[in-house]
Amino acid sequence: MGDDLDKAKGKVKQAAGDLTNDDSLRNEGKADETAGKAKSAVDNVKDKAEGVIDSAKDKIDRNK
Repeated sequence: MGDDLDKAKGKVKQAAGDLTNDDSLRNEGKADETAGKAKSAVDNVKDKAEGVIDSAKDKIDRNK
């Protein structure tokens, strides 16, 4: 959930930077948005890894 908040916050900062012609704010917004995207990617990898581990555990349990 924080990922989406970071992305949204970044987009708002970028828009504010565009309106005020503030490059610093625009760049800060881009950084926030990128951080949110990175967190989402890490969460996706984590979820997939957990799924693989659970699947392997199920196979081991069935073969006991």
